[in-house]
Amino acid sequence: MRAPEFWSGGSGGIAPILLSPVSAIYAAATARRMARPGWQAPVPVICCGNATAGGAGKTTVALDIGRRLGNRGIGAHFLLRGYGGKLKGPVRVDTARHDSTAVGDEALLLAAERPTWVAADRAAGAREAIAAGAQAIVMDDGLQNPTLAKDLSLLVIDGSYGFGNGRIIPAGPLREPVANAAARCRAAVLIGEDETGALAQLPPELPVLRASLKPGPEAELLAGQPVFAFCGIANPRKFFTTLQEAGAFLAGRQAYADHYPYDEGDLRDLLAEAESLRATPVTTRKDFVRIPPAFRNRVTVVTIRLEWEEPVAIETLLEPLALRVPVPA
Repeated sequence: MRAPEFWSGGSGGIAPILLSPVSAIYAAATARRMARPGWQAPVPVICCGNATAGGAGKTTVALDIGRRLGNRGIGAHFLLRGYGGKLKGPVRVDTARHDSTAVGDEALLLAAERPTWVAADRAAGAREAIAAGAQAIVMDDGLQNPTLAKDLSLLVIDGSYGFGNGRIIPAGPLREPVANAAARCRAAVLIGEDETGALAQLPPELPVLRASLKPGPEAELLAGQPVFAFCGIANPRKFFTTLQEAGAFLAGRQAYADHYPYDEGDLRDLLAEAESLRATPVTTRKDFVRIPPAFRNRVTVVTIRLEWEEPVAIETLLEPLALRVPVPA
């Protein structure tokens, strides 16, 4: 589903006002849920979460942290709900056996790098991961899930979207008030420039780590070339802008709803459009895993990596957790 236009900011007309009573009920239910204590795992648990529904760059941040822990010799496992997949888990993701309809697209991206678990019950998923040898847990989302206690939570913010219109679901995109989410976080991670003034809504004492998205090396081959870009992610504009910043000529573009399940008809239409424009069809890694396998060799994937403005800041946050990692017997 696409987020309603009025979620993105501005007054939004009458809809947010009419929906505000429902938002109050939603916020109260979230607050009650978050008051419950969670299971304290015997290994460090790091949560990359956000205050809004939809993508903010959580998976990209989780991947980066997983690599940093790996560089320290720590066997980190990823844990997430598996949005868009039918499996409730706990189940370890197998990229040779599972597809996006089973575990969701983010789980496949994470599992390509490190052991990954899908679990609606995050505590149960963490127990399975630890039994399988996890020395640390990196959660992709789950800031509003109380079942598993977190040792370090990061509030990830998409600088181009911020907190939308600042209202609670369904009147806006917020899962809970920004102040409530920030109170449970050690730092915020701002990806891109703060185009909406989101930082002004954070507690002044909350550290802000700044980062940006950079295209992978394959983007260099597209510099100066016409491309037809398509994606089904929360903020398509970020992908299109990244391609243009890499030097590609955007001959055409097509945006779908986040987690859009492509079928063969979609791909035939997209490839026909790319051919008519004499452009290379390109998409994201997240979209690629949702493309029917028969069409994948005809689409170019552009990967995205996270670049920290001050890498030492994230390493400083991880340092005390790394010291707590259990030493194998």
